[in-house]
Amino acid sequence: MKPETMPREGNRSAPDGALTNDTTDAARHAVLSSFSLDRLDDDPELQAITRFAARLCKVPVALVSIVEDSRQRFLAREGLEERETARDVSFCAHAMMGEDVMVVPDATCDARFVDNALVTGPHHVRFYAGQPLISQEGTPLGALCVIDVEERPEGLNDLQREGLAVLAQSVMRLLEARRDDLRARRKIADREDQLRRMIEGVPQMAWSLDSSGRFDYFNARWKQVTGAPPPQVPEDWRPFIHPEDADDAFGKWNRAVVGDEPFEAEFRLRRADGSWGWVLGQAAPVTRKEGQNHRWFGSITDIDETHQALEARDLLAGELSHRIKNIFAVVIGLARLKAANAPEHKAFAEDLADTLYSLSRAHDFVRPSGAPGQEHLQGLLAALFGPYRDRLGQPRVAITGTDSTIGARAATPLALVFHELATNSAKYGALSTAEGTVELTITDSDDNLLLEWRERGGPPLSGTPSDSGFGSRLIEMSVSGQLQGNWERRFDPDGLVAELTVSRAAIAP
Repeated sequence: MKPETMPREGNRSAPDGALTNDTTDAARHAVLSSFSLDRLDDDPELQAITRFAARLCKVPVALVSIVEDSRQRFLAREGLEERETARDVSFCAHAMMGEDVMVVPDATCDARFVDNALVTGPHHVRFYAGQPLISQEGTPLGALCVIDVEERPEGLNDLQREGLAVLAQSVMRLLEARRDDLRARRKIADREDQLRRMIEGVPQMAWSLDSSGRFDYFNARWKQVTGAPPPQVPEDWRPFIHPEDADDAFGKWNRAVVGDEPFEAEFRLRRADGSWGWVLGQAAPVTRKEGQNHRWFGSITDIDETHQALEARDLLAGELSHRIKNIFAVVIGLARLKAANAPEHKAFAEDLADTLYSLSRAHDFVRPSGAPGQEHLQGLLAALFGPYRDRLGQPRVAITGTDSTIGARAATPLALVFHELATNSAKYGALSTAEGTVELTITDSDDNLLLEWRERGGPPLSGTPSDSGFGSRLIEMSVSGQLQGNWERRFDPDGLVAELTVSRAAIAP
């Protein structure tokens, strides 16, 4: 009796089940390996499919059989104890080469299987039906088969044929899904491994903190630098942070955790040899699921050489500042000495000395050892206008409005501008009278600052002041050139009103 379905043309198999089609053994082995079949032995879903296949076809044995190089292995079994048999007795090695179910009604009447050990031996196989299991690449893997020890001349009915085909599709969907999941996991693992190797190679110490607040990773750099095992929780860092820096560092860390904000702090870290070195600690929270705490990723960067260089620079700058201050004092002294010896130049010499003194105060403001609060615009202006007070010692120039940080390059032109305004006011304007005052209002205007100088209580204006004097040209040069702004002035009945616009970018540190 002939089998109901023969292998398709071009995909025939030899009597021993060896492949002779265009699919090479190496290529097929690679596809089989991609499924990691060891993890699918006795899979519950495959077991359920084999049990149903046996019931559907009314047979005692059903198998999910994968044909390998020298064996066929059974990922799921119903009615059979063995987990594998040799490939040379495999019915499925033939079935997998077809397009549809291969049915052998009576193996003793089929030339391919009449001498097969599974037929002649104790297994007494007579009836076989196998639906090919084909991968997405078109590679034959094996078959979903049903087996009986009694011949079945009628083979399978239409429902059983269709059912076996549907169940084989389910087997392949499960195998492909598991393979896709495995590939995704391997891809993630490869990326994690690549990232870990990269992190291990960076010169910084790198760490991560889990959502429970415990460290779950430190790269090797931590132990190389500190000579100690990685800490378990952030508080374990305290012995490694210089006592003078610890409270500040932990205060910033606690605020960052509470506010879910990035952390950054400079502190001295204890090294393996007991010395202390400056480091920069940085960390950022990772997006969390609702109701969960953040994970944190951070790094510790050695900045000791940079810190020492900055200290050396500040020391040098302080020394230069001290010498410049001495030069100012010498030049001011010489100007006043000349004024005493040459009465005809006294006015000019005194004016020059006052200007130099104003610049000296501006230099005090920008030098590294400047007093606290003198890093802002209002600090500079307050220092410049300090000498202008009434009989009770109260300031005669009132400064109100927005404040702003300023850089060293902006301090000198600002000092020149407002020294000139104050000097002119003291000679001809509001500050030349006992009751006169000045209001300086600073207003924020996006990328600019608006500064309005308004004098009140000065002497009555006589004639129209000139715009071409040295003081006006000095202000124009300083404002338009170095401060990237402009200025306008007018004379109201109460006194001079000067409106200056300066660029925030030009005065920034």
